[in-house]
Amino acid sequence: MTPVTHRHFLLYKPYGYLSQFTSEFPREMRKKFLGALHDFPAGTMAIGRLDEPSEGLLLLTTDGRVSERIRRKDVEKEYYAQVDGLITDEAVAQLEAGIGIAHRSLVYHTLPARVRRLETAPELPPRGRNIRSDRHGPTSWVSIIVTEGKFRQVRKMTAAAGFPTLRLVRVRVGNLWLEGLAPGEVREVADLGFPTEDQPA
Repeated sequence: MTPVTHRHFLLYKPYGYLSQFTSEFPREMRKKFLGALHDFPAGTMAIGRLDEPSEGLLLLTTDGRVSERIRRKDVEKEYYAQVDGLITDEAVAQLEAGIGIAHRSLVYHTLPARVRRLETAPELPPRGRNIRSDRHGPTSWVSIIVTEGKFRQVRKMTAAAGFPTLRLVRVRVGNLWLEGLAPGEVREVADLGFPTEDQPA
């Protein structure tokens, strides 16, 4: 039996796109979908999601086993978040220790995270839509590394710490980095580097 050859992709998901290829909801039919960015093969799936206003590294594959492997809690996901206000040491400590967020009508306490304040704004392409005017006060940037992925988790975490997220960019999944990709750019790779149980490490 001929083995199936799977394909894998790295994508810089731009602001304003859904992390999917179609929707069953009529209100989403006019939204922007991933298929508008590249001619992906049949069976391609996004591994995890970034919500519509979020940007950054999105992995795609035709191999469901790899998708399941990357969603495990031993794979780090790193985000750069621009937050409203100058984030404090106390807020950073709260985020690192884990913080209560709303999840499915309950309060969920996030797992410990690795968090650091970015002293200068990261070099990122301009977003398609302005964040806000500087006259509304200062902003700051923080790196947040998590190993889980609840719905809108990072946004909920910074809001719970008192610093709502204004811009969110995922820059890393495991050892794969966003660096070198432009918004909307797709790069096909031979391997995502996450072996499954029946593949050698």
